[in-house]
Formats: sequence, C-alpha cells, structure tokens
Amino acid sequence: MAATEAAGKLAYRIYRAVSYGAEPAVNLHLRWRRLRGREHSLRWTERLGLPSLSRPTGPLLWFHAVSLGEGITAIPIIKECIKQRPDVNVLMTTTTVSAFEVISKRLPSGVIYQFAPLDTPSAVGAFLDYWRPNAIILIESELWPNLIMGASENGIVLALLNARMSSKSFKKFSGPLLLPLISLMLSKFSLIVPLSTMQAIHFQLLQASPYIIKFSGDLKYAVEEFDASEGELRSIQDLKLQLAHRQVWMASSIHRGEEEIMLGVHRVLTEMHPDIVTIIVPRNPQHGLEIAQELQKAGQNVALRSRQENLKPGTNIYVVDTLGELRYLYRLTPIAVVGGSFFSGLAGHNIFEAAAAGCAVLTGRHVGHFSHMVLEMQRLNPLSVLQVSGKLELEKALKELFSDAKVLEARRMAAKQAFCALSTGIVANVWSLLNVHVLNQALC
Repeated sequence: MAATEAAGKLAYRIYRAVSYGAEPAVNLHLRWRRLRGREHSLRWTERLGLPSLSRPTGPLLWFHAVSLGEGITAIPIIKECIKQRPDVNVLMTTTTVSAFEVISKRLPSGVIYQFAPLDTPSAVGAFLDYWRPNAIILIESELWPNLIMGASENGIVLALLNARMSSKSFKKFSGPLLLPLISLMLSKFSLIVPLSTMQAIHFQLLQASPYIIKFSGDLKYAVEEFDASEGELRSIQDLKLQLAHRQVWMASSIHRGEEEIMLGVHRVLTEMHPDIVTIIVPRNPQHGLEIAQELQKAGQNVALRSRQENLKPGTNIYVVDTLGELRYLYRLTPIAVVGGSFFSGLAGHNIFEAAAAGCAVLTGRHVGHFSHMVLEMQRLNPLSVLQVSGKLELEKALKELFSDAKVLEARRMAAKQAFCALSTGIVANVWSLLNVHVLNQALC
C-alpha cells in the first residue's frame, strides 16, 4: 500500500505540473468557448475560480455536478439539507451553460450558484481560498485530481453521491499508470454512495476503502416537483388543450441519427392514425431546430416549441427545442420513448421521470449505467419498461399500445407503481448518510 501511495503522489505531482503548465492554453480555450457561446458570456471568469457573489458568514457546503441531469439530481438533497440544517450555507456549481439556464431557476432561494472552476491549480486554489467550504459533495463521476487533492490539503471533507463510472473509465483507471492516482484520490473521501452494487465493486477494485462505501438508492429516483412560473404553466396547459382529442406519443432525449428511427415510425403510425401527434424532444435544442428545418424543407407541417407555434389541423409533429421542460411534457403523453439508447456508443437517459408521470416507458438496448434502473423496474414489474432493438421492434410495440387500451393502461400503471416503490425514502437515506459521515465531521 505504501508503494501504491508513493506512486499515486508522484502521479499527482506530474498531473499538477502538467495542468499548471497548460494554464495559459486552457485559459485561451476558455475564451474561445465563450466566443462560441459555450461559456456564459458574463460569468465565464467563474471558471477561473473568480467569484461573482459574496461568501456569507458561517459554515458552507459545496454541491457540484457537471451538467443538467446531474444538477437536477442534486436538488432534492439540497432541499433536505436546507430543511434539516438552516444554519448551513449551500453553494451549487455546474460546468455547462445549459445547466445554468435551467438549474438557476429551480434551486431554493438562498442557494449560491456559481460555475465550477477548471481543474487547474490556479482556478481550484482561488475557488477554495475564497469559498472555504467545510465539505464538498460531488455528484456521480466528478473525480478531478487538483480539486480532490486541494480539498484534502485544506481539511475539507469529501463525499461522492450517486457514484459511478463507465466501463471505459473503469478500464482506464484500472491500468498501471492511473490506478495509483485514482486510489490516492479515493482515499481522501469520507463517503462514497455508489449507484449500484456493480459500481460499488468497481470502486473497491480501484482501492476505495470498503468502510466508506454506503448504499442509499439512486438519487435519480427522487423525482420532485418544481415550482413552475405562471407563464410555463400556461404554456403547458395550452399544449395540453391542443392535444386533448388526438393520439400522442413522445420521443425524448434523442441523439443525432435517432430522429430517423422516430420519424420512420411516425410515418407508419400516421397511416393507421392520421391525426396522431409525435412529440420529438432532442437532447440538444439546436438539434431540434435542425430537425424542424429539414422536415419543413420536405414539405412537412411542424410546430416548434421555442416559437410557441400551435398544433394546427394537419400538423402531426411537435419539436421541442427548449430545455428544462421534459418532466412537464411527460404529463401530456401516455407513451414515452426515451432515446440516447438506440445506437451502440450511446448510454441511455433517465427513464424515471417518464415513469413518475405515468407514461408507458420504452427505451433502446444501449442504456449504459441506466441498466440498473431498467433492471430494478423490470424486477418489480416486467411491464414497467419495454426495451426494443430498433425501428421495427419500436414500430411493433407502438402499434400494439395504440390499438389495445388495456395493454397501454397496464404498462402505464406498472411504470407508475415501480416509480412509487423505488422512490420511497431515497432522500431521507442519502441525508442520513451525509449527516453521519460528512456533516458530523465537517461541522464539528
């Protein structure tokens, strides 16, 4: 173990030296991203560790998630933290502009929101020196050497919630070059809450102490209601009225290329149900605009959500090119096909929001770390999630759902029941672990 620790410290010194030397190039790249609209035009300097808000007095917990999905996952536990410990300040960070645009509107009042620092010595050092967090709670797979080692050197308690890594990352970290470094980083944590038993095995094989690995359930099961603005509620209600007398299904979180599958199925379904509406929600809003433009060039009538276009007679495709509305939109459809799962190389998306809304849930075979979610739901009720291999299987499944009301209702009820069973107690379990293993240590 001593040899592994020494090798890990050497690997970290090399990483730190390289990242320090790369700072000028990294800073230039950050400015280039700002010009391209990939960083916030006004708050991009936060990525260099420079604050835009004042640090309040008193203890502070820092929650960090990389992007939108992980950030939404953190909100229920942040709310519980504020409820249980109103004396503690909460700082939330993400890295992407898309996450900022949505999460900044969803966080409880009083939570400080910043962009996370780049993992360079200067940015991390400036951030930690200014905010002086008592503990850092990382979500899923945010394992950055300068951040973790800098926190440890400053006596900051570390926790990793919904801990996971892809098979590719696990294989990379298991190699002789990176294993000492990842082992050293994991030794700095006081709590690791893995996403699944398999993920727990991965972390133990990377030499995380078994004593810090605790189970609570997947935080993505904790689907909470958000306070929508009056305008958002009115817009969703208007769309609901437009869909009231039409058959509808949704293809959500689709990636490039998957729209061809969904539109091919749409064409078949319109032969059987001429008035059917297909709602397409791409993962990237820009992709949605491109889909709408291509369809319009081909003479199709398309309604685009960002333009608040209505579903007129003869319009059968509704493209959602906005962010942060998916859980509201699921309530408008009895059937949800969750994308990011129909091609190899993709890794699926959260199917639980669709289940929470009472949709019949379908997804592809390439679901990555969401496989545990699919298996747990299917174990509770085999009808709760249907996996299909491609266009023909999806087409067959949707034909059955639209032609047999009893089958559709059975799948909707199964998904809802699985959601209710799996979501119970998740936030309370996570809070209990944080309180015992993190807060009691960080705030003593």
